[in-house]
Amino acid sequence: CSLWCFYSEKEELCSLWLLTALAIMQLDSSPLRAADITPDLKKQFAFLSGGRGDNGSPIIVFPEFPAFGEITDREFHNVLTYLTSVPSLSSTGVGFILVIDRRQDRWAAVKGTLLRIAGSFPGNLQLVLVLRPTTLLQRTLSDILFKFNKDEFKMKVPVIMLSSITELHSYIDRSQLTQELGGTQEYCHEKWISHRTAIEGFALMVKKTAQTLQSFGTELAETELPNEIQATNVLLSTHTNKKEKMKEDILVALGQGSRLLESINEPVVRDPDHNMNQDELENLATVQRLLSQLDETERAFDEFWVRHQTKLEQCLQLRHFEHNYREVRVLLDQVSEKLATFSEVGISPAHADHIFCELTTYEERVCVLDRALALSREGDELIQNSHYAEDSIQPKCSELRAVSENVSSSLRAKKDHLLKAMELHHRLERASKWVDDGIYLLASQPVDKCQSHEGAELALQELERYLDNAGQNQMTDLSTIWGEYEAVLNQQFRVRKVFQKQTSMQEMFDKRRVSLKKLAAKQTRPVQPVAPRPEAFIKSPLSSPGQSSLNFFFFFSQGNGQLQNGDSNSRHASLSEEEENLAVLRRHVMNELLETERAYVEELLCVLQGYASEMDNPAMSPLIPAPLQNKKEILFGNMPEIYHFHKRTFLRELEQYTDCPELVGRCFLERMTDLQIYEKYCHNKPRSESLWRQCSDCAFFQECQKKLEHKLGLDSYLLKPVQRITKYQLLLKEMLKYSKSCEGADDLQEALTSILGILKAVNDSMHLIAITGYEGNLSELGKLLMQGSFSVWTEHKKGHAKVKDLARFKPMQRHLFLHEKALLFCKRREENGEGYEKAPSYSFKQSLSMSAVGITENAKGDNKKFEIWCNSREEVYIVQAPTAEVKTTWVNEIRKVLTTQLEACRGTLKCYKSYFSILLLLSTHSPFKSGQRSFKKGEEKKAEPCSPDVNSSSSPKPAGKGEQTHQERSTVSLSSAFVVLVLYKLHISATVCVVQCLTLVFTSCFPMNHRTSFLFKDFCCLLSSDDVKMMKKFSTDTILLIYKNLLERVQYVRHL
Repeated sequence: CSLWCFYSEKEELCSLWLLTALAIMQLDSSPLRAADITPDLKKQFAFLSGGRGDNGSPIIVFPEFPAFGEITDREFHNVLTYLTSVPSLSSTGVGFILVIDRRQDRWAAVKGTLLRIAGSFPGNLQLVLVLRPTTLLQRTLSDILFKFNKDEFKMKVPVIMLSSITELHSYIDRSQLTQELGGTQEYCHEKWISHRTAIEGFALMVKKTAQTLQSFGTELAETELPNEIQATNVLLSTHTNKKEKMKEDILVALGQGSRLLESINEPVVRDPDHNMNQDELENLATVQRLLSQLDETERAFDEFWVRHQTKLEQCLQLRHFEHNYREVRVLLDQVSEKLATFSEVGISPAHADHIFCELTTYEERVCVLDRALALSREGDELIQNSHYAEDSIQPKCSELRAVSENVSSSLRAKKDHLLKAMELHHRLERASKWVDDGIYLLASQPVDKCQSHEGAELALQELERYLDNAGQNQMTDLSTIWGEYEAVLNQQFRVRKVFQKQTSMQEMFDKRRVSLKKLAAKQTRPVQPVAPRPEAFIKSPLSSPGQSSLNFFFFFSQGNGQLQNGDSNSRHASLSEEEENLAVLRRHVMNELLETERAYVEELLCVLQGYASEMDNPAMSPLIPAPLQNKKEILFGNMPEIYHFHKRTFLRELEQYTDCPELVGRCFLERMTDLQIYEKYCHNKPRSESLWRQCSDCAFFQECQKKLEHKLGLDSYLLKPVQRITKYQLLLKEMLKYSKSCEGADDLQEALTSILGILKAVNDSMHLIAITGYEGNLSELGKLLMQGSFSVWTEHKKGHAKVKDLARFKPMQRHLFLHEKALLFCKRREENGEGYEKAPSYSFKQSLSMSAVGITENAKGDNKKFEIWCNSREEVYIVQAPTAEVKTTWVNEIRKVLTTQLEACRGTLKCYKSYFSILLLLSTHSPFKSGQRSFKKGEEKKAEPCSPDVNSSSSPKPAGKGEQTHQERSTVSLSSAFVVLVLYKLHISATVCVVQCLTLVFTSCFPMNHRTSFLFKDFCCLLSSDDVKMMKKFSTDTILLIYKNLLERVQYVRHL
C-alpha cells in the first residue's frame, strides 16, 4: 500500500491541461509576440483594423506612410507575419483583404508597396484594393504604368486601383472601415497593441500554470508513501506548501484574466450601443475561454488535491496507529513479564498482603489495557472511514484485543491466586500464633501456685479452656490443607512445620495436664518449688518463662529432703520450651523489622510519586512558588537513592532471613557501606527544613497532600529516613537480646556497633558542617574521631615564667573537634530559630597539629582535667571535661592518635635499625657494656657538670672504668648524625618530634645507661642553636630529668 493508484486522476488533470493548451494554441502558434515587435508595430505602416469583408476576410490596412520606403524588410516581414497570425484559423483560411492608402503619395510608392507585398506577404490574399494618388499627373501616370507593369507584380489575386473612397465603399462596407477611410469603425492602435500584449501574456501565464499543474500532479501521483511519522509529516507539509503556491499562481492568473476581460469590455460598458469588431470579439472569446478552462482546471486540481491530501492524512493516521501499536505491544509484553514476577505468594500474611497491594497498585497505575482497547477502537474507526490500509489495520486490532484479554485474565488469576495464598497465610498465622500463645501459657504458669490443690486445678482448667477455645486456629488434618490449597502451596508456607509445631505443643500440653492432675491428686506430701525469686522473674521477661517451666519439674523428695530431678525427657522438653520462647520473640522482632521496612518503602515511594514527581508536572507548575522552583534536589535530598536501595536490595535481602532471624546481622554487615547514604541525606536535612518552612503553606503542597489523602504534611515524611536509620539499632538491640546464645550473636553485635557508628558519624558530621571561619579544608584533617564541649584554660611559657590568659580564673568555653591530624578549638554559638535552624554553629578559634602535641592525663589533682601541650610545654591547654568518664574517653582517644603516629614513625625507621647496628660494630669496644656495669655507681655519684658546647676543644680524659673513650663517643656521634640525616629526609622539623624519635631509636638499639655528659652533647647535636642556648642554662640534673621523662614516655608507648 506504499503507492497510491491515482493514474486516472493524473489523466484527468492532463486532459484539462490539453483543453487549456488548445485554447491558447493559436496564440502560441506564431513565433512572434506583440511584446517582441512592439517598436515595429508602433510605426503603424500596417495594422489589423478588425474589419471584415463580405465573406469574413480580415482586412489589413496600409495607411498613408511617407517613410514606407525606409521600412526594412525585417520590420516589414515581422509586422505582416504577426498581423496574419492574429485572426482565427477560419478567417485566415478565406484570405486577407489589403487596403493600401496612397492618395497623397506617388506612383513609385504604390509600385514599391505592391512589389513588397507580392514578394513577402506571409498569408493568403483574396483582394488588394489600392487608393491611387489623387493628383492629376500621378493619377494618370498610375493608370498607364499599372496597365503596362501589371504582370510585373505577379499577383495571384485581383489588384484594383481605386480613385476615391466612394469606390472603396463599394467593395467594403463602411462599418468595417476606419474613419480615415470614410468608415465608422473606431480604432486605437495603442490600445490594440496593449490588448494584444495583455492577451498574449495571459495566454502564456495560463500555459505555464497548466504545465506546472501537470508536473505537480505527476509528482503527487508518483510519490511513494513514507514509513515513518516524521517523514510523512514532512511530506504532507511539503505538498501542502506546494499546493498553496499553485493555488496562488492560479488565483493570480484568474485575476489577470478578469482584469483583461474588463479592459476588452470597457467600450461596451461605457456605451451599450457600441459594436465590437470581429477582432475584439475574438479576443473577448479567447480570454473567456481561457478563464473558463482555468476555472475548470482549478476545480479539478482542488478535487485531486483533496484525494491526495486524504491519502497522506490516512497514511499519517496509519503511521501513528502502527507507532502506537508497537508501543502498546511492548507495554503489554512488559506487563506480562511484570505479572510473571508476581509468582511469589509471600512468606507471611503481611508479605502476601504487601504483594497483593503492590499488584493492585500496579493494576491501577497500568493504563496500557485501556490504551490497547482505545487503540483497537481507533483502528475500527479507520476501517469504517474506508482507510486504504484496512488489510493491515484489521489484524493488529484483533491482536490487541486478544493480548489485552490474556493480560486481564492473567491479572485476575494472579489476584485470585494471591487471595487464596493470603487466606492460607492467615490460617497458618493463626495456628502459629495459637501455638506460640500456648507455649507462652505453659511458660507463664507460676510454679508456686501449682503446688496447692486449688492452684493445680486452676492451672489445669486454664489449659483445658485454652484447648477448648482452639476453634479454627487449630489445624486438624494436614491432608485437608493440601487438598484445599494445592494450587498455592509451596515451601514458603511451611505447613508441615506449623503442623509439627502444633503437635509438639499439644504433646507439651498433654504432659503438663498429666503433671497437674498428679499434683491435684497428691496433696498429702508438702511440695516446695525451687525457683528464682519473684523479683528475678519480673526483671527478666526473656529467661523467666523458660526457668519457670523448667523449674516446674524439680521437687524435694519427702524421704531425704534432697533435690530430685524429674525424668530426662521432661528436662529436655523444658529446655525446648525456653528455646521456643526465644524463637517466638525473635520472630516477632523479625516480623516487625520486615513490616516496618515494607511500610517504609511504600512511604518513600508515595512521597517521590506524590510530591517529587509532581514538581515536574506541567499542570502543577503554576502552584509551585518561586523559592521552590528547581529546588527538588534540595527538598528531597538523595531520597530516590535511598528508596531504590531499600526497594531493590535491602528489603529483598532481609526477607531471606525470615526463617533464621538470628542471622539477620549478616545482612546489615554486608550492606553497611550502602547504609552510609543516610549521611548524605542528614547533611542535606537543614537545607531541606529551611526550604520547607519557606514554602510549607503553598498551594502545591496542599494540593499534593489532598491527592494523597495524607493527614500529615510533607515534613513528617521527610523525617522518615532519619527515623528509620535510628530504628535499626533499636531492632538490632532487641534481636541481640533474644539471640545471645545463637550462631549469629557476634554478627548482631557487630552490626549494632556499626549502626551506632553510622549514627555517631552522622551526628558528628552535623556538628562539623556548622564550623565557620576555618580557612583550610576540613577533609584534609582526617577522620573526625570525637567532638564535645569543654572548659579550657591556656598557659603560655615565656622564659622561666608562666603567663596565663587575661581571664586568669575564668575558663573559656570551647567545643573541641579531634581529628586524626589536628585538634580544633571552636566557640559554640547558639542560633535562633526552630528545628535545624536552632542547631548551633561553631566559630573556629585555633588548631593544634597532632604531630606536635603531648598529653598529661591528670592536671592539678582534678579527675576531670587533663593537659594538652605543645612546643616543649610552651603552650599548655588545661581542659576540663563535664565528667570523669568523658575525660577518660578523650585521653584514651588522644593517646591512640599519638601512639599511631609513633608506630608509623617506628615502622618508617625500622628499616634503618640494621644500619645503626653496623655503625656500632665499627667501634673497638662497645660503650654500652662498661656503661651497664658502672651505671649504678654513676647514679650514686653526683654527676659532674659537662660543657654543653659540642665543639669543645678540651682534650678528652683517658678512658677509665665507666667512662667513654674518644673513639666510642665518635662512634655514637656518628650514629646520631645518621639519625639526624634520616629525620631530615623524613621532613621531621619539630624539635619535640626529633627528640622523641631519637629516643625511640636509642631505646630500640642501645641500652639506656649512657653518661649524662654524653647524652647532653648527643641531644645538642639534634637541637637548633636557640635550643642549645636554652639547654646551656640547664643543670646536669635537669638534663637527666628531661631524659628520664622521655624514657618513661617511650617505655609507656612501647608498653601500649
